[in-house]
Amino acid sequence: MRHWEDFQVGQVVEVGPITVSEAEIVEFAKRFDPQPFHIDPEAAKQSPFGGLIASGWHTTALFMGMFVRAVLIDSASLGSPGVDEIRWTAPVRPGDSLSGRSTVTDVQPSSKDPRRGTVFTANEVFNQDGVLVLTLKARGFFARRAT
Repeated sequence: MRHWEDFQVGQVVEVGPITVSEAEIVEFAKRFDPQPFHIDPEAAKQSPFGGLIASGWHTTALFMGMFVRAVLIDSASLGSPGVDEIRWTAPVRPGDSLSGRSTVTDVQPSSKDPRRGTVFTANEVFNQDGVLVLTLKARGFFARRAT
């Protein structure tokens, strides 16, 4: 079980891979981001993207799933107050295989609660060709070990 004290600045965790199917892209987008270039392969061909692409929110959710499996499941996570920045830097297409890395950029004890601390991360997701498709700066609360 990882606690706040186990995270060190500069620490890198690899996440993934996960492959994205056309059906998943369309299903997610129909529920949460029903723009034509996410839900209609024919309309998407006429878009600036030249074909169907995943919603950026879908890409972010895929990253979150990879991060949870690689880091949070075996940790003393207490949730997150949010993210500071998300950038979708290249389209994610059907059949893409995504993987990434999460780098700890800072760790701070809580000024309000001595039982927890905050871990700051810079996260990157790449497709199978090494193209950067997502960057995300986040922070998460973690329990501290009892002293």
